[in-house]
Amino acid sequence: MKNPTIDNATLVKAIIEGAQEKKAHRITHVNLQDIEYAPTQGFVIANGNTPTQVEAIADSIREYVEKTIGVRPYNYDGYQNAQWIIIDYGSIFAHVFLPAYRDRFNLEQLWADAPVENIPDLD
Repeated sequence: MKNPTIDNATLVKAIIEGAQEKKAHRITHVNLQDIEYAPTQGFVIANGNTPTQVEAIADSIREYVEKTIGVRPYNYDGYQNAQWIIIDYGSIFAHVFLPAYRDRFNLEQLWADAPVENIPDLD
């Protein structure tokens, strides 16, 4: 269940940390809160190298966010082929991609007028 006392910065931080637990690469936060007609207030985007890693990263995000800040997603999709998994937290969407799919859909460029923060890889 969504906790209304959790702010977006806390949620984004927990999503990033959950992704880092499974060695996600190229983690990016796209801040959409000042973009008119954006579907949400932000995206956290990450890469996994294989479908298995994409699934593990998505699972880690869901488990870590719930464990650390008590927030469960409204919905999630993409586990069928694990090429692109999206996790919907309402105000923030987490996207976990295989590199080729991330490059194809290029969400950072789709919202090119939004501020983008690139998170350094841990390894």
